[in-house]
Amino acid sequence: MERVPLPAPLTSHAQATAHLSLDPILAGVIARVGDLPVLTPTPDPFGTLIRNVTGQQLSVKAAASIHARLTGTLGEVSADTLLATSGDTLRGTGLSWAKVRTVQAIAQAAKTGAVNFAHLSEQDDETVIRELLPLPGIGRWTAEMFLMFALARPDVFSLGDLALRQGLARLHPDTPSAEVLSRWAPYRTLAARYVWADNARVKGGGEPV
Repeated sequence: MERVPLPAPLTSHAQATAHLSLDPILAGVIARVGDLPVLTPTPDPFGTLIRNVTGQQLSVKAAASIHARLTGTLGEVSADTLLATSGDTLRGTGLSWAKVRTVQAIAQAAKTGAVNFAHLSEQDDETVIRELLPLPGIGRWTAEMFLMFALARPDVFSLGDLALRQGLARLHPDTPSAEVLSRWAPYRTLAARYVWADNARVKGGGEPV
């Protein structure tokens, strides 16, 4: 079977915002929020996933503090250093035991090749999700955030994210979600970021954009 080319990360939002603005309600959100920075793929998918996991359910400040302590303890955040460090030491950086288990499982998967982080960027979205889901502590939401913010995939909208579901329902209360998301394709990542930003404007909060 011929492999379908992956969508390239966006280098500009001009075409995407023009398409999304065909939805007059989202056009209003875009006008209110203004320009958002263009996402670029990470050069270090492994390290980015570790940082994502260690920062989950924490404030930006707390997540940065824990990652700084983790880096200070390990010297370099890699599969080798994570596997060579005891759980107690990792716990001492501020990680919960559940996160200790997750980061060590990610490191083991990278070490054994169960997940080939160097080639994740070559896989389609659903393949990346399937690669990551067997890891303990990694659910579909985490995998979708990784696709959006680490791999800069342009067409991801996580219905597992409560804020996105609520924002979608607030903007389009009388239209089925599937219909709205179909209209927003193939730029649903940028649409999600505008929904997060509009949620923050309406209700306050710090959803990532």
